[in-house]
Amino acid sequence: MGTLYLVATPIGNLEDVTLRALRVLREADLVFAEDTRRTRVLLDRHAIAQRPRSLHAHNESARIAEVLAALAAGQQVALVSDAGTPLVSDPGYRIVAAAIAAGIRVEPIPGASALLSALAAAGLPTDAFQFAGFLPPKSSARRKTLESLKSFPATLVFYEAPHRILETLDDIEEIMGVRPVVVARELTKLHEEFLRGTAREIRETLATRTSVKGEITLLIGRGEEPAAADGEPAEQVALLVEGGMTRMEAIKTVARRRGLGKREVYRLVEGEGASR
Repeated sequence: MGTLYLVATPIGNLEDVTLRALRVLREADLVFAEDTRRTRVLLDRHAIAQRPRSLHAHNESARIAEVLAALAAGQQVALVSDAGTPLVSDPGYRIVAAAIAAGIRVEPIPGASALLSALAAAGLPTDAFQFAGFLPPKSSARRKTLESLKSFPATLVFYEAPHRILETLDDIEEIMGVRPVVVARELTKLHEEFLRGTAREIRETLATRTSVKGEITLLIGRGEEPAAADGEPAEQVALLVEGGMTRMEAIKTVARRRGLGKREVYRLVEGEGASR
């Protein structure tokens, strides 16, 4: 039996590919790609003569028999997506599940990932995170998803389309309130950009532009754990800061939730700090 290799490819900069990935792509009997044109650019850059075959969301099921037959015949098969790590919000799950069910070895070749790249550089807590793929395109469904994750005690990570980002930031502000948000755009590319702030602040920045382009990874600071609603203001501020908020944003949030003035919460926090 052959092996099914899941090969991570660059998300932008073509130098972000591992030596192992190049070797596997060069030695594979078959290469299946979500977009053969994009994969061809990578292969040409590294003088790999493979002619990739298409395997995308619309033909994945139809390709299963062909892939399994090749693997059963002892051929080595590589699967790549448009960019990044295969199967992460990309096709391939059905192929992998079928290969495993047939007793075929599936081997990941790790590499670039927009999810992990954005998370690492966002400046939000990384000890726990929830990746939820693309948010729903319709506002009602998107708001329902955000509501369900509102109190999740982890950094939230999504992929989002540039033409929907302004609407999504509006929904985040309304559903989730004031919390740290990061928009990571065009990762590893020439115009890579990280926008950090509240949903409103980032929206105001983006709204001044003629258009928003490029692939976007959206991160939202962790929700307040249920217990955080209790306790002294200083404790609540400390929890929110630990979750990724700036100190002043945390003070504003606690003041709003407790019906207190911002200056009053500030004095309480300062007094608590001075007494320690």
